[in-house]
Amino acid sequence: MKITVQSIRFNADKKLLDFIQKKADKLDTFYDHIISGEVYLKLENVEDEANKITEIKLMLPGNQIFAKEQCKTFEEATDLAIESLRKQIEKHKQKKFAAAEAAKKVVLLTATDEF
Repeated sequence: MKITVQSIRFNADKKLLDFIQKKADKLDTFYDHIISGEVYLKLENVEDEANKITEIKLMLPGNQIFAKEQCKTFEEATDLAIESLRKQIEKHKQKKFAAAEAAKKVVLLTATDEF
């Protein structure tokens, strides 16, 4: 899966970029139809230590899913965002499977009505 990473108002080091790519590649094991992904890393100007934001947007066929997390480190925020996306992918797959099953039933019902 092709992932583009944009760090806003700072330069992300190669270690962080490799970590994000490795985590995002694991999503392919859950759903292999992911087209691409965009990751945005932001630093928020607040007093709190949890000022690092990771936003991930995945493009799926006919759909897109999004997760945003804010934590003390980008690695932690990325982990949480990836886990959220994994859950969204599972729901997407269930909906897609249910729609396919409903379509099969409709086809079967119309085929039996013809006889």
